Amino acid sequence: MRELNITTREEGQRLDKILSKYLNKAPKSFVYKMLRKKNIKLNGKKATGNEKLSQGDQVCIYLAEDTINKFREEVKAGKQKIKLDVLYEDENVIMVNKPWGILSQKSKPEDISINDQIIPYAVNQGLISEKELQVVKPSICNRLDRNTTGIIICGISIEGLQTMAEMLKHRDMGKYYLCIVKGKIEGSQKVSAYLKKEEKTNKVKVSKQEIAGASHIETAYEPVISNDEFTLLKVELITGKTHQIRAHLASIGHPLIGDFKYGDKKINQEMKQRFGLKDQLLHCTEIVFPRDMKTCKNLSGKKIQAPLPKRFDMIKNDLFGRA
Repeated sequence: MRELNITTREEGQRLDKILSKYLNKAPKSFVYKMLRKKNIKLNGKKATGNEKLSQGDQVCIYLAEDTINKFREEVKAGKQKIKLDVLYEDENVIMVNKPWGILSQKSKPEDISINDQIIPYAVNQGLISEKELQVVKPSICNRLDRNTTGIIICGISIEGLQTMAEMLKHRDMGKYYLCIVKGKIEGSQKVSAYLKKEEKTNKVKVSKQEIAGASHIETAYEPVISNDEFTLLKVELITGKTHQIRAHLASIGHPLIGDFKYGDKKINQEMKQRFGLKDQLLHCTEIVFPRDMKTCKNLSGKKIQAPLPKRFDMIKNDLFGRA
């Protein structure tokens, strides 16, 4: 028999979610069968799995140790393989400045990603224990492309994970990026279009008119510095779709420099020869949280900023001077 005592870190989760994390090798059908047969009880009573858990709740799993071990693989923190540039941390959320070339989430087992490195960091900092990892798994809440740098939000508690997911879904936080684009832009603007993902090419197509299977997108931007050839733009990502900033700006004649997927071939070749630039200069520089947040209250009214990477800063200074 195993007993799980629910703390503030786990409260708010559904019972079946907790059980799926604890018995992480068991099929869902097995978990629901054990609930129906009263082999798993909540506070001494039969449960369905839909119940939301509160601090102090007690989950009892009346199964043989062999059965539990068969359906359970203990979650380990693992080793920290890269040093994280942490911009902010509290008991619910960590924000990291992602460097160039690192994945947000691994695509192959041997990959190193922010998503798997946040776990050993949180354990080493005492923000979560290995025991708590069995029912709460810290993970990233937003993604950046491999070659995009800047702020990644990571939830390390149920409150953090749920709050950040809801805020991203409902666009309740301001997300701002810096990029260098082709051409001179003189005024702020908000543009909208439709974006459709093309699976075969791993690219997206942007259209002014609505097309089947496309999502509506909105992007706002304002020039920070410009000359006759280039503009350093601050971009607000209002909707957050795959490659949105890169494809949307390219569709209006202002592609990002270094973007070999959506950019200008001639300019990209020049940037490659001049700076060795082989990918887009795009950096998530700032996230702004609303005031009077009901959960994750430490973040109320906060503005999290990530400094420009050295390479981006060097190219910016070369193109625009040190203004």
